[in-house]
Amino acid sequence: MHLIMDVTTWYLEQTSRTDLLTAKQPSIEIGVVLSEVPSPEFSRFLYTAVGGEWNWTSRLPWTWQRWADWLDRGVETWVAYHRGTPAGYAELMAQDDATVEITCFGLLPWAIGKGVGGHLLESVTARAWDIAGHRPDREPTRRVWLHTCSLDGPVALANYQARGFRIYDSKMNVPGDLHEGATPGPWPGAGPRPARASDAPSDRR
Repeated sequence: MHLIMDVTTWYLEQTSRTDLLTAKQPSIEIGVVLSEVPSPEFSRFLYTAVGGEWNWTSRLPWTWQRWADWLDRGVETWVAYHRGTPAGYAELMAQDDATVEITCFGLLPWAIGKGVGGHLLESVTARAWDIAGHRPDREPTRRVWLHTCSLDGPVALANYQARGFRIYDSKMNVPGDLHEGATPGPWPGAGPRPARASDAPSDRR
């Protein structure tokens, strides 16, 4: 069943490394680590564990090979850990025009509200600005960008803006594939999850 609702998508960017603003330290100990061995299984786990809360569905039909092909394009997966357990993650995609896109960003439900999001976003955005220093095949970054929408988490847009990202475009009702009951969480049948008082009625990325 398709869900019909008004959805606004915002496109945000930084055009100078000086745009990046410092976040407060999280309330729990967090280490941000690059997943150096591309793993379709791990990437799919992160996508479903984070996105199941917000109806991320576009990659659910991907085969193992399609995940592998995506990661082989040079995608960097950065994972925030607390005491060895994933708390959130981000994907960086360096593009040919000296831009870097944050293609996925989010937290596992248990880590929300602990300051992890700001810290993780600061860390991966700093990496995006310095990606040429670690990957000689890339030109120095001129722009870092991402998009979010009104179905994302209730503080997602504010978090991006607090780190210095600016809205440069917005669109209403961008075509998507939102379906009722189509997000299984970290594995099929893992939901439904209990609602939290802080959740907006219809928030997603």
